[in-house]
Amino acid sequence: MTTTPPVRRAPIPHEAGGIGAGDLGGADIVRVAAALVSAAVIIAALYYGQDILIPLAFAFLIGFALNPPVVWLRRRGLPKVIAIAVVMTVVLILLASLFLVLGTQLRSLGEQLPTYQSTIHGKLNDLKAQFKAPGMLDSALNAIASLQKEVEAVQGAQAQRVEVVAAPGTQLQVALVWLGRVLEPLATAGIVLVFVVLALLDRTDLRDRLLRILGGNLHRSTDAIEDAGRRISRYLLMQLVVNTSFAIPLSFGLWLIGVPGALLWGVVAAVLRFVPYVGALISAIFPLALAFAVDPGWHMVLWTLALIAGLELVSNNIVEPMLYGTSTGLSAISLIAAATFWTALWGPVGLILSTPLTVCLLVLGKTLPQLQFLDTLLGSVPVLSPTERIYQRLLAGDVDEAVEIAEGEIEALSVVPFYDAVGVAVLRLASDDYGRQATAAHRLRIAEGMEALLEELREEHPATAAAGSAPKVVCIGGKWEIDAIAAQMLAHALDLEGIPAQARRIAHVTMNSVGRLDLDGVPLVCLSYFSGEPDNAARQFCRRLRQRWPELKIVVVLWTVPPEKLAGEAGRDIGADELAASIQETIGRVQRLLPEMAGEPALAETPANDAERVAALHGTGFLDAALRDDLDAIAKRAADAFDVDVAMISAIDAEQEIVIGGSRELSGFGRDEAGRPVLPRRAAICDYVVAGGETLVVDDTERDARFTDNPVAKTWGLRFYAGAPLRSSAGFVLGALCILDREARSLDQRERELLEKLAADVVETIGRAGAGSPRQPSAEPESEASATVGQQVPD
Repeated sequence: MTTTPPVRRAPIPHEAGGIGAGDLGGADIVRVAAALVSAAVIIAALYYGQDILIPLAFAFLIGFALNPPVVWLRRRGLPKVIAIAVVMTVVLILLASLFLVLGTQLRSLGEQLPTYQSTIHGKLNDLKAQFKAPGMLDSALNAIASLQKEVEAVQGAQAQRVEVVAAPGTQLQVALVWLGRVLEPLATAGIVLVFVVLALLDRTDLRDRLLRILGGNLHRSTDAIEDAGRRISRYLLMQLVVNTSFAIPLSFGLWLIGVPGALLWGVVAAVLRFVPYVGALISAIFPLALAFAVDPGWHMVLWTLALIAGLELVSNNIVEPMLYGTSTGLSAISLIAAATFWTALWGPVGLILSTPLTVCLLVLGKTLPQLQFLDTLLGSVPVLSPTERIYQRLLAGDVDEAVEIAEGEIEALSVVPFYDAVGVAVLRLASDDYGRQATAAHRLRIAEGMEALLEELREEHPATAAAGSAPKVVCIGGKWEIDAIAAQMLAHALDLEGIPAQARRIAHVTMNSVGRLDLDGVPLVCLSYFSGEPDNAARQFCRRLRQRWPELKIVVVLWTVPPEKLAGEAGRDIGADELAASIQETIGRVQRLLPEMAGEPALAETPANDAERVAALHGTGFLDAALRDDLDAIAKRAADAFDVDVAMISAIDAEQEIVIGGSRELSGFGRDEAGRPVLPRRAAICDYVVAGGETLVVDDTERDARFTDNPVAKTWGLRFYAGAPLRSSAGFVLGALCILDREARSLDQRERELLEKLAADVVETIGRAGAGSPRQPSAEPESEASATVGQQVPD
């Protein structure tokens, strides 16, 4: 007897929204209207207040550029006023010297211009003669001229042209007009100079006022101001470096070609290139025009054009990408849109200020939730993650583009990490949307698209080591189509790790269906489940498998179950030998369970230069007992900053780990002759940092097969570990600064960088203390306590 599955009834629109739906729509309309009115008011204020706002914007921009040297002088002991005075004096002297040199160059060119008149007239006459020669456009031009004569004849002889000519002013009026035109830029420059000095003097007060305006969380507002300052300062510095790297070879090349005023045109190019997009074009006009005027032939013009074009290619394709990187955080489209907007608002000045002002808007979008759309519109960071992009392409049926995105990620991650970080996440999105908003067409596209994607990846990245071998592992999807796709992904990952694996399907978990799996001779099976509550289904599947193959090892992979539910006896309750939650963890569990790999301990690889590294360790001040208090203080600071249970600083000797600093007294360790905690090297997680030479972060030791049986993790109940290498000046990794916690957690990129900075402080502290005579290497005997701990670690 068959039962009909319940039919899901889609909610009727008025049932879902009710009476409140219209009110909600009205509220949305009001918010949109208020936002549009606010934007219009702000744009109007920017336009009509430009006489005040432009000097202020220039002043703050120059203040960003001059603040680093002021801070540098203040750190050298100069008072703020004197430091600002010194910086402004140097800037004014440099500007005056530059104007003096440029004035000399211009006067010299002005004296030589009359000598170029004959050359210019000759070239223009040649060009005129060439254009007057009969050509293909003559008939069209004659037709236009005839049409114009007929139109004028129709207008009649009575039409008269009237022109209003203004009465000439007095000499005083003309002089005042010219004086006003000269004094206007000088007055603006004076206002900018005053604002710059005030901005440098009251920098901290202005920052406090800006923090108050931003309001809310002081941590977030402080980070926003620092981010804006860092981005704008880096942009200005990189722009100066790029312009200088362009101007110097330009001046030298023009001098070799023989163009007069080579230094002048180099300086003009360096200044005008601060104007985005059009500045480079304008700066190229002057040397090209002068080369046209100087040389009777065309060789100088062609050489000048080739020089400028070559330098532009090198600057745009090599220098700028190398120096800029992600200095502003703005996308290319947003830069062009911002340049258009600010130019329309403030003219050429707005074009110069467009990038710094847009950076400020971007930071506001990152800081204020109400303006988050600015971060989405302007930022260079992709708004969709690789997981979401692949998922969306599969929903749209665009498998080719999904494969292209996957291959791009694999180039950076390799296949197995891609499966863990992106592939499984795509299936998790499909699982979450399965019963909520996915239609039948969407589900079918995801299933077929993922099948095609995996087939493409298996062809592009074959597992040659396991080809033709009998399978050691069979991966089976537990319930849904998504489970079966994950099983295929897992089988490919195991193959790439040198473990022959196959993916097989089963429609129903019955004795007959299980028997048809043909698992005779297969030592291990991996069952894949994306269900949020897979206990009953997994328990039934494990029971059927063990009834048919009692010696079979079973790993159940629960992709969506929280890690805390996988701890303890959860695997035994289901009937599995091991539980896993990721592909990398599954690979580790499989390696532990397979008979030929079960006896291999998970140990870090010993560096090839380990003997030299150990000698360098004993030849430095790392093991100086007198540094214990200083290192304890750094460890305590690290523990407080990251809010973890323990932070410690350890050195890795030939056979043991020596704790040379800790945030608190450590238990579970032996002691050496100096009373320092020690641990056998093979039990030290920090040894992985020494082996890898880079920061190691273990989000959850229970989910990482390398550390599941680690004695330190078991003794302390350790779940989280992060260690940054202590690298000597010679490049040897002598130990690690690590933070430990009893709860699983993770570190973002900024926290990693902070941990590495603290590790650098440790090395600097030890280096200052050990700046005296170098120490001779000496082997330290292992104490009884250390040996006792060593006996607890399995060989």
